[in-house]
Amino acid sequence: MTLKTKLASGLGFLFAIIFALCCFCSYYVGTLGQESGRILKDNYDSLVYARNMVAGLDDMGTSIANSVFNAGRDRKMSEYYAGRFESGRKLFEANIEKEKHNITEIHEKEDVEELTQNYDSYLKLCLQLKSGSAASATYFSDFVPASQRLNQSINTIYDVNMQAVIRKSQSVQHDSARFVWAMGAIGSICLVLALAYFWYFPVYISTTLSYLSNRMRDLLKKSGISFDTKTNDEAFVMLEAIQVLETKLGVKTGDAPTAGKKTQ
Repeated sequence: MTLKTKLASGLGFLFAIIFALCCFCSYYVGTLGQESGRILKDNYDSLVYARNMVAGLDDMGTSIANSVFNAGRDRKMSEYYAGRFESGRKLFEANIEKEKHNITEIHEKEDVEELTQNYDSYLKLCLQLKSGSAASATYFSDFVPASQRLNQSINTIYDVNMQAVIRKSQSVQHDSARFVWAMGAIGSICLVLALAYFWYFPVYISTTLSYLSNRMRDLLKKSGISFDTKTNDEAFVMLEAIQVLETKLGVKTGDAPTAGKKTQ
């Protein structure tokens, strides 16, 4: 194997180490990013839906309270609260439908089914109180407990998804710590290999050239040829020795660079 091939192989080996390290980092960073994105997609949406359902429930409850206790006193106010009830109802129903299609945790399906049942009961009472077919006593005996149960169902879904976010965040942190450890281990191995390369090849080249230059000095000395050089560069020592031989033998094998000058 020629010296050029060995150098090319060594540089290729270093390039392979760097490339492998980059691929490893890209893979794990991408994995962590996907994991974080999955947390936002699966659970953060449910938290948003729960918050919107609470907002819709507040609008509906406020409108029903106005219908029960201020019925007929102010027409414009009644129309305002009627519109607020419908907007709250639409907001609640739109988000509960979204939540039904975003079930990601264990037992979350049962919680959503309970939420739906509680909402159906709550809506039935809302329509009764709104139409005036139920007495105001119904508001305290049935409507308020129904509203509390519905709020509790929403809070249950909120808590399930919040705990999932915390749990998955801890899992991501654990994966990050493992990634840092793995990165440190692989980086250390790559550093050792790179240092081994930087130690071996300069020593190999220097040893070879030093051996050849010393053999050339010995050859000239044994041939009775005086040879003195001011450079410690083994390659240029060999070139100067060749020039001395050419001069003594009266032959010319080619232009050789002198010590300290670049080859043309």
